[in-house]
Amino acid sequence: MKTTARILLALCALAAPMLAHAQAYPAKPIRFIVPFPPGGPTDTHSRWAAQQLNIAFGQPVVVENRAGAGGIIGTEVASKTPADGYTLLGGNPGPLTIAPGLRKHLGYDPIKDFQPITLIARNASAWCVHPSVPVKNLKEFVAFAKARPGKVNYATPGIGTVGHLAIEYLATATGIKMNHVPYKGAALYTVDLLAGNMDFAQIQIFQAAPYVKAGRLKALGVTSLERSPLLPDVATADEQGVKGYTSYNWNGVLAPAGTPRPIVDRIHGVLAKSLNNPETRKQMEAIGYEVSGDGPAEYAAFLRSETEKWGKVAKAAGIQPE
Repeated sequence: MKTTARILLALCALAAPMLAHAQAYPAKPIRFIVPFPPGGPTDTHSRWAAQQLNIAFGQPVVVENRAGAGGIIGTEVASKTPADGYTLLGGNPGPLTIAPGLRKHLGYDPIKDFQPITLIARNASAWCVHPSVPVKNLKEFVAFAKARPGKVNYATPGIGTVGHLAIEYLATATGIKMNHVPYKGAALYTVDLLAGNMDFAQIQIFQAAPYVKAGRLKALGVTSLERSPLLPDVATADEQGVKGYTSYNWNGVLAPAGTPRPIVDRIHGVLAKSLNNPETRKQMEAIGYEVSGDGPAEYAAFLRSETEKWGKVAKAAGIQPE
């Protein structure tokens, strides 16, 4: 009994400084690194999260855009900051779950160097073609592409992006061979697709829906496991025979590894409460997002599974790590 009491007292003594630190947190402004330029989804979701934390904590949460190398530069900067809760990272699949399969040497380890806090939301895409392409669904497109090996052009926002890997995933799963045409952004290739100068592309559902409804594009399938309320008549890849296929762009919040767990839990608590607000959910779902709010453990498991998946895709597609 005495030994047990001494152990418990020792544990309490060790936990006391951490608990006191968490209760005093935050005592100064918080830095929120976004590894992409202003205006994109990662920036938008990160600024939303920063605003929620500012309201809850009464301290400034300063968003700092550190763009470059597909999000790798800002992510590396965040990985090398003190693990004290005063630096957060806006998470995105590019630098966290795709880059490990495409780069031999990263300046950080996405799994070991970060503490996941919460997944904010994710959104799926639609596979689109110009109305002149003589197909109505994914199955017909696969047959169309198989009859023209290497002659069907597909557009992406660039080599190693979510769009690139997602279409390579589709190609290897269905046995088709297409020609990759990388652009400098989705807006540029959407213009070419609308003009009929591109055969096939993946466009985020909320961006594709107006063009599909206006008859300016045809949507052949969606990359989520369930149909999107924005395009309810468009079947999923899974429904069309590509079993288990999913591809999402997503955003979350992370901190450097070693950030005290009470601080991690406080940040997650604030954001999860905001994400459970019916008005917040309504606004995000209206533009095609699936709202999450998953906690540290769930988010960490998601990151591990996504990293493994995209690594296998890159290998199967023959994309050599740089």
